[in-house]
Amino acid sequence: MIELENTAYSYGGGELLSEISLKLSPGSFHFLTGPSGSGKTTFLKLCYGALTATSGQVRLFDQDVRDMTRDDHAMARRRIGVVHQDCQFLDHIPIADNVALPLSVTGRDSLEHVADLKELLQWVGLGNRASSLPPELSGGERQRAALARAVIMSPDVVLADEPTGNVDWEMSQRLLQLLIELNRMGKTIMIATHDMNLIRAAKAKVQARVLRIANRKLQLAGADL
Repeated sequence: MIELENTAYSYGGGELLSEISLKLSPGSFHFLTGPSGSGKTTFLKLCYGALTATSGQVRLFDQDVRDMTRDDHAMARRRIGVVHQDCQFLDHIPIADNVALPLSVTGRDSLEHVADLKELLQWVGLGNRASSLPPELSGGERQRAALARAVIMSPDVVLADEPTGNVDWEMSQRLLQLLIELNRMGKTIMIATHDMNLIRAAKAKVQARVLRIANRKLQLAGADL
């Protein structure tokens, strides 16, 4: 699905990531941790083709990123849902329309998909907030809306960058449970987080592989978590 082989990324004359190799298998669940500034967001951007590796190889669904056309990139992105750390919305339109934007962009905003949207908003606990504007939502509601928007196209992979960074513990657990449910549906999940308590809580519910970025390298975290 997503495969990095001896991948490196440099920025501003310095190497941020080095000799990264990883294969995300269908239905797997990963956590990505590491100190602030270690390159977690950069790593995720390599995984969905927003950045191109300085060296090494990145393959999305068996295609080398460097060989992909613009249309290839667009098709791959439909199969990868991304929850950004700083979830941005169009503040002048209701949250339901914000969540549905990927459908509109791809011409899939049919009545059938509108019904799917209502069901999805119910699933993330925002059924009664569909007509609310983004500034009217709490931090936790915004994060759940961001997750709904990321999965509206039914992607194969969900990459979440610090999805619980701005919410309390109870909401963190709710968001985590939604991601675990997606994994049980067969989705591949990767969550970048600095919250060790969240990882410990997840390991009791799902078989997760914990990766750590340290000294520009990707390591498998030990049992000390």
